[in-house]
Amino acid sequence: MQLTDRSKQVSNKEMTLAEKIYLPAIATGMAITIKHFFQKKVTIRYPEVKRYLGPVFRGRHVLKRDAEGRERCTACGLCAVACPAEAIQIVAEERKKGEEHLYREEKYAAIYEVNMLRCIFCGLCEEACPKQAVYLRHDEFVPVFTERDQVIWGKDMLTENMNNRYLRKAWTREEAQEQNLIEARGDDAEFVPRAIP
Repeated sequence: MQLTDRSKQVSNKEMTLAEKIYLPAIATGMAITIKHFFQKKVTIRYPEVKRYLGPVFRGRHVLKRDAEGRERCTACGLCAVACPAEAIQIVAEERKKGEEHLYREEKYAAIYEVNMLRCIFCGLCEEACPKQAVYLRHDEFVPVFTERDQVIWGKDMLTENMNNRYLRKAWTREEAQEQNLIEARGDDAEFVPRAIP
């Protein structure tokens, strides 16, 4: 009984002298090796050179601040609702008198936590945020965890540092290549990044 029609007939023909001494096979293999030897290398010298991850890469979470340093998050909870992995927890509180320099709106997130083991980096929290407060960095990976207490990220790890603001320097591969050329030349021409609103 035949189970498939893809069966092949195997022939037990005698090998020729050239096939027995394997010279044609060795020559073919050497030709392939020599061809690849002169092609452009695909490896990069990391960490000196970093590969452009693309405009859609989603990495480390960041809670943005506005130009005055106030937190943008209003604890509306849309990011937590949109998260399919249920990795975000928010506790809202009312802003007290005298805290206008800390928070933009009257309601703010007293506790904003992301469970990095549950997060699947889908970016739905970023898309759901009406205040553009949640971003997943395109240029930075999440560090490796070694302890359990490093898994839950609170506002202390998520809130943006005003001295090191997250500016997206390149939104496309062409912009990234232009920026790399300017940095490699070291000239005075400055690449102006498109800021996040």
